[in-house]
Amino acid sequence: MQLEYSVREAELSDLHKIMVLYKAVATRSGGIARQADEVTETYVRNFIERCHETGIILTIENPLNPEILIAEVHTCSPGIKVFSHLFSDLTIVVHPDYQGKGIGSLLFRALFKEIELKHPEIIRVELIAKESNQKAIRLYKKFGFKAEGKLEKRISGKTGELEADIPMAWIRKEWQLL
Repeated sequence: MQLEYSVREAELSDLHKIMVLYKAVATRSGGIARQADEVTETYVRNFIERCHETGIILTIENPLNPEILIAEVHTCSPGIKVFSHLFSDLTIVVHPDYQGKGIGSLLFRALFKEIELKHPEIIRVELIAKESNQKAIRLYKKFGFKAEGKLEKRISGKTGELEADIPMAWIRKEWQLL
């Protein structure tokens, strides 16, 4: 049986489901920058509310159990006028059991469709990826993100080893030639 995954806007009522998802991803090495104990109700509430005000937040439920979220993506405006043309702090999480199944690609396609249809003012989307997370970097590049440098010894891994972060950006096609 082929499962059908559908993307929907995340709501504040999804807060605890998002926390469970983030904690599952955070416990796996290389998942997200936050550790599981840093995934708090306050942290999740803040990004949900901020994305509802100035950005986009999308999620995918487990088609066999809608009480479980298997993926989420969010990004929003930094909130000052000089950056009104961009979304930053893009974060995407896919539950470890669902990685490698096209879920991240499905979320990115939905995200860029939302930007195209509802946010014509957005010409740039930014994210930061750990240099060691090459799987994620390949996914970002597949969707048009380009590396814009390297922030040496920026992030401390679980072992205390320092590694680089890679700032990346997607620029709307019609602006790439200007």
